[in-house]
Amino acid sequence: MAGNNFRIAALLAAISCAAVFRLVPHPPNFSPIAAMALFSGAYLPRRALAFAAPLAALFLSDLVLGFYPGIAFVYASVALTVVIGWAISTKRSAPRIASAAVAGSVLFYVLTNFGTWLTTDMYPKTIEGLAACYVAAIPFFQNTLAGDLVFTALLFGVFAAAERAIPRLREVPQPQLA
Repeated sequence: MAGNNFRIAALLAAISCAAVFRLVPHPPNFSPIAAMALFSGAYLPRRALAFAAPLAALFLSDLVLGFYPGIAFVYASVALTVVIGWAISTKRSAPRIASAAVAGSVLFYVLTNFGTWLTTDMYPKTIEGLAACYVAAIPFFQNTLAGDLVFTALLFGVFAAAERAIPRLREVPQPQLA
């Protein structure tokens, strides 16, 4: 079990390091939050912890950066991205991880822009207003996708390299119950 605790501590440290990038100046929506959620879902063995780690990082950074309309939609997209991480947790490969990162980006785009349309007065509450909201968000989506791919590659790549270099980081198989 000590090996698992060391691994969990290293995973949480990786998530915490990535979270710091949200606090440094960066292009709009070029952030590690979705990558952290995907990484948490794919690697953390306890589902409650897989949700808690990226949501806590998001909340702590929001305490510094401030809260905003539609915040619930951002938190929902992060939670759902953890679930996407679960889907790749048993078979992590570069194509599956990249596909999951793209899926998380699209999910974030759809949910948060719907939230913007719903919770602000920026757009009329019509189908046309919703479409205008999505169109106006396309430049931000490009940054979201780029950030998700970069931070996902960093988190998954660095941790995979660390697992190869440090045996204590490798997953400890759990005994099967008869």
